[in-house]
Amino acid sequence: MRTIIVDDERLARNELRRLLDQYPQIEIIDEATNGEEAIQKINELRPELVFLDIQMPGKNGFEVLEALDDSIAPDVIFTTAYDEYALKAFDFDAIDYLLKPIDSDRLEQAIKKLEEDQKADAGDGANQHQKIFTENDQVFVKDGNKYWFIRLNTVRLFESIGNYVRIYFDNNKPLILRSLNALEERLDPAVYFRANRKHIINLRMIETIEPYFSGGILVKLKGGEKVEVSRRQAVKFKDLLSL
Repeated sequence: MRTIIVDDERLARNELRRLLDQYPQIEIIDEATNGEEAIQKINELRPELVFLDIQMPGKNGFEVLEALDDSIAPDVIFTTAYDEYALKAFDFDAIDYLLKPIDSDRLEQAIKKLEEDQKADAGDGANQHQKIFTENDQVFVKDGNKYWFIRLNTVRLFESIGNYVRIYFDNNKPLILRSLNALEERLDPAVYFRANRKHIINLRMIETIEPYFSGGILVKLKGGEKVEVSRRQAVKFKDLLSL
């Protein structure tokens, strides 16, 4: 798994390299010492995994992820000396959040979780070539003891929450164990649009559109949800909906 380590402390990078030596599946292809360098190298090298420090000179780890193109979505394991960012880290769908100095047992848990997630995505991928769902298809949804058999055109929003995706339809919001990336590849791109790293919206369910910060767009869906179309996706969004 092609990996980049991002940390402004040389000793921290060296220690993480040493700990990762026992995982032959992890191939460290480069390092970055600050946020700007991380953005450049991730864009150029397209790693599958990034160990990402949070507090760094210039852009912090969260700003690095926000600056990446939405089509670039490596798995991320945050590494930091501070535990105050844990909740925000998982808003970015992080695989794990490791406190420095990194404990070898915690690192092992993170690698295992990463591999489990990849197996789940591979399972999704194995089914992707079987069928691309259109808005008129009906799908089965299960959340705990509740079941639905719904037509996809009733779904207005897919929202990534950790390892799950929340599906918004009618007054229901069930969670399914899927990655948003895997789900996106099974949906009709003429109807379901990747607005940002966390959301896929149904273009038929848009109620209003207005300008937003930094060149982005804010859309309001028929269910009342407001979703930002990121700056990088805004151009594609405008092209898709223009005459």
